[in-house]
Amino acid sequence: MKKMIKMMALSVAALGMSVGAAVADPLKVGFLYLTTPGDHGWTYAHELARQEVQAHFGDKVETTFVENVPEGPDAERVVRELARQGNQVIFGTSFGYMDPMLKVSKEFPDVKFEHITGYKRSGNMATGNIRFYEGRYVQGIVAGMMTKSNKIGYIAPFPIPEAYQGLNAFAIGMREANPDAEIMVIWANTWADPVKEADAAKVLVAQGADVMAQHTDTPAMLQTAEKAGIHGFGQASDMKEFAPNAQLFSSVNNWAPYYIQKIEQVLDGSWSTGDGPDHWGGNTWKGMADNYLELTAFENMPDDVKAAAEAAAAKVKGGHNIFTGPIKDNKGNVVIKAGDALDDGRLWSDVFFYAEGIQGEMPG
Repeated sequence: MKKMIKMMALSVAALGMSVGAAVADPLKVGFLYLTTPGDHGWTYAHELARQEVQAHFGDKVETTFVENVPEGPDAERVVRELARQGNQVIFGTSFGYMDPMLKVSKEFPDVKFEHITGYKRSGNMATGNIRFYEGRYVQGIVAGMMTKSNKIGYIAPFPIPEAYQGLNAFAIGMREANPDAEIMVIWANTWADPVKEADAAKVLVAQGADVMAQHTDTPAMLQTAEKAGIHGFGQASDMKEFAPNAQLFSSVNNWAPYYIQKIEQVLDGSWSTGDGPDHWGGNTWKGMADNYLELTAFENMPDDVKAAAEAAAAKVKGGHNIFTGPIKDNKGNVVIKAGDALDDGRLWSDVFFYAEGIQGEMPG
């Protein structure tokens, strides 16, 4: 009898240890990065956010990342491997991870998948994004006031909704400040390639651009601007150190609040892909008003330009809808009627045009 009681006590103790260990196990969170984190740009901003996640949660969370994951089939392999390794939450940080993540999400219904910048969702895959176009609108205001040649260069990545949102928001802001200014756009068909970006910037400078903007990831454009004695804007992170005399300001992506919020939801059991006050069909989309998008100090510009930039930023934070009609394309056609405004859903489908002030034809 004593032996049986002793065995039962040992069993209960072992069970207690097992339960305690299970409770103490950290939540495993995996990240996919398109490039190495480095010290600038898109992936760097995500890496800073991951570090903030680790600092915020401490031993409650164990984070890991895989860098240099190309968009396409290889991403599917990496996502699947992260799920097999026991990661309970997986963040994919590039648009081209969308379809691979969607496919793998259906294979691992107990894993929470978070795709950044996309629009496809499943029962266990949500999407999150930052309103990058808000910063580009402010950039457009500044560029329109700063240009002396009325020629502004713009390096775009791929012809996807996010890129058109940014390009057109920039053009709208530019034309509000300067109806005579024109944008020369080069589609680099890359997110991050310093050689391609520098070459594109040199072409734009040769064509007379005296202000340049970018939706690509490296400081190559700003460094080219610095050498040419002209100005431009940083992308995703503060790029002042690479071009201190050229940078007017950078639009900085602050992903930490999103990652922390979503991980807290997983930990407390409230995570969902359903609608809510900050959701559009399972998509969380926030911007300057929520400090998800931050603008660095306005520098290398006259006081009147700085004042206009501050006013434009305040207007956006106050809820101004940049895509409010009437808005015309570069052929004079009304694409957004007077009194109409693009809501979140339409910003994914109704932005495929070149707004007034953008030269040339859209990519085929």
